[in-house]
Amino acid sequence: MAGKLIFTLDDYQKAAIKYRKQLLMLPIIGIQDTLQFMTPRPGIRYKENVGDINAKAQFAPYKPTRRTNVDLTLNFRTLETFFGNVAADFEPNTAISTLLGTGATKGDGQMKTPTALHVLAQVAKSLSEHLNDAIWSAKRNANGDTTMDLFDGFDTITAKEIASGAIAKEEGNYMKLTEDITKANAVDVAKEILFSLDPRLRKEDCYLFCSQDFVDKYNEAYQMSHGGIIYNKEYGQVSVEGSDGKLKLVPLYNKADSKFLHICPKANMLVGFDQMGDIESILVKEYAPFVLTYIATMFFGVQFESIDKRRFKAIELNSAQ
Repeated sequence: MAGKLIFTLDDYQKAAIKYRKQLLMLPIIGIQDTLQFMTPRPGIRYKENVGDINAKAQFAPYKPTRRTNVDLTLNFRTLETFFGNVAADFEPNTAISTLLGTGATKGDGQMKTPTALHVLAQVAKSLSEHLNDAIWSAKRNANGDTTMDLFDGFDTITAKEIASGAIAKEEGNYMKLTEDITKANAVDVAKEILFSLDPRLRKEDCYLFCSQDFVDKYNEAYQMSHGGIIYNKEYGQVSVEGSDGKLKLVPLYNKADSKFLHICPKANMLVGFDQMGDIESILVKEYAPFVLTYIATMFFGVQFESIDKRRFKAIELNSAQ
């Protein structure tokens, strides 16, 4: 058995080449707890225009001489994916021991013979945690050394659009809370947010992206105010009361320190990556005895497809929070 667990550098290099596509996809698969509420956009290298196209032409009482300028309004936004790389050192024997101790897959029991692919997959999956951490709060810094520096996260984009005036109370896509959210008022605050939505956004199936703390306070407030009502049979609420189940609560750990709540349909939250071209790569090198280096490149970025009030609303928390 021991002989089967000794892999050469060549074994790892061949696995990286043979399973390149699968290994590149693992960091994306690893952020599914967040990505499941968003829309993945594969095949994006650098920049692609996204957004809404609206026309002012409309039906009117019949006139044979009627001519109307369509006057298309193109509200383009740019989904930009940034080219990043990683050079991660790993010690194969330690990785193999970890795999043997935890098992390869759920339901299969203890792993008996991990392969070079299993070891590389373990390294690839570890990269997804940092993507998840950064998806809201990342701030692009071309000279940075972490995932937080790779791209602008959704919160960063929101803050920039508020500063530019594109997200504003006057635009109908922004609201600023004037009080802290507590166990006593969370339901009232959520309903105030719901009632403030543009009617066209309110009729859509939307997510309220928030922290677990917000949902905990909402559940506590709901229980205190609805505990005696016969239809309140569950403690954990999945949607905002009064929304007819259309505004679903989505607590995310990476929203814990965010100063914004976001309301969008799933289609409006874009996560871009490539995965389809030949620029992204995976290599394995040996620069030191007993240690290998996992070298990979990939594209990644996020964007709102639209910040029109019919598809988007940002709620800024009270600065005291």
